Amino acid sequence: MGMTLTLLEQALVEEATKKSGLIWVRGATGPARALWHVWHDGAAYVVGDGPGEQSLIGLTHGGTAEVTVRSKDKGGRIVAWTASVTMITPRTDQWQEAIGELKGKRLNAPDGERMTERWAQECRLLRLEPRGQVGEMPSGSLAAAPVPSPAVTRRPIPAALPRLLLKRRRAKG
Repeated sequence: MGMTLTLLEQALVEEATKKSGLIWVRGATGPARALWHVWHDGAAYVVGDGPGEQSLIGLTHGGTAEVTVRSKDKGGRIVAWTASVTMITPRTDQWQEAIGELKGKRLNAPDGERMTERWAQECRLLRLEPRGQVGEMPSGSLAAAPVPSPAVTRRPIPAALPRLLLKRRRAKG
């Protein structure tokens, strides 16, 4: 954690994160989550954990997180980096600046102008600051197998269906 990024790594992390609409963040516990964010003052800021907001489970003040940035155009991974996680106290100058940037990116807020007050009362604002070094990109896919579910898109067709369709064609013809 005491290592700092080289200037080239800093530039790569900043530009990729600024341009990406989502970042994938894995905290100390739980799976990686896609989070909308804003890059401000050398770090990614995320707001959540309130009603109707994104989940920040696994991200704790003083902890670390693994951040993967994807391409906005193609969706592929560009860079992965380790972040130190800091919770920002509501209504401080740092909080006001970050929230000012975030509120412009929040789509479909249910409460419009009251949104920032709700964030101050019910949500957490976290700063994800790059630390350590840029991670090696994996050579293979990191796609997870789908969770088993009764919801399926393909099932065998019922045995009587071909006869029913054939009857309709004969009736029309």
